[in-house]
Amino acid sequence: MPPVIPTPILPLDIDLLQFALNLEHMEADFFLFASLGRGLDSIAPELAMGGPPPIGARKANLDDTTRLIIEEFGYQEVGHLRAIKTTVGGFPRPLLDLSAHHFAKIMNDAFGYHLDPPFDPYIDTINFLLASYVIPYMGLVGYVGANPNIYGYVSKRLLAGLLAVEAGQDAIIRDRLYQHMHEFVPPYRITVAEFTDRISALRNRLAMCGIKDEGLLVPPELGAEGRIATNVISANPNSLAYRRTPAEVLRVVYGTGNEHQPGGFLPKGGNGTIARELLLVP
Repeated sequence: MPPVIPTPILPLDIDLLQFALNLEHMEADFFLFASLGRGLDSIAPELAMGGPPPIGARKANLDDTTRLIIEEFGYQEVGHLRAIKTTVGGFPRPLLDLSAHHFAKIMNDAFGYHLDPPFDPYIDTINFLLASYVIPYMGLVGYVGANPNIYGYVSKRLLAGLLAVEAGQDAIIRDRLYQHMHEFVPPYRITVAEFTDRISALRNRLAMCGIKDEGLLVPPELGAEGRIATNVISANPNSLAYRRTPAEVLRVVYGTGNEHQPGGFLPKGGNGTIARELLLVP
């Protein structure tokens, strides 16, 4: 049976799918460097398209199982970059800040005070998983948000494939954190669950769009069917994935709460039509 809309790729499809490259680039270099000590420029330099190397990315001190999982995630992100760029075209990797200093600032903003010592995402497995909690989920909700506006059948197939793997990555990260949720994160007297709750609350504040993000423990009224406080997978009252617009995603990724003001993971702003046009708005 032929598709309802026989056009494989529409112009808006291109802009929305290319917008996702900003997050896919973040994930690719973050996961590759953490697991291998080298990034996209070593694995698939043609996909960087001459973009600047990321700031501060480095190898993480991971246990063997987590290192293999994160290495697999890194290669998956390389595939995502290739799939998007060969289907709808792309742009050079934007400047990325993946430094320990930046992650420390995120955690300070999440808690409302300076953690002492500063949070270091690369120091051990739990810290890295908490840092990973920060990133892939934004790609997931961004894809869910883009889905209603994607019409071409080739574009829809691409988005569905990307969304499925991003959701799987987020679920694995949350599951591995869930197994330690009541443990303190050394050297802080703060549990893993509280870290996730504060990170999610920060993203909700920055996005300015209500609750679209939840930690590993929630009040029972926010749990599945209002019956449970554990929250392995973040979802709305009908257990459907939350969705975010590109503007909401940028408010969080920039760390400024303003899609027109770059910073955070993208110090010079995102690339692509959507991100660049938003930067031009005063």
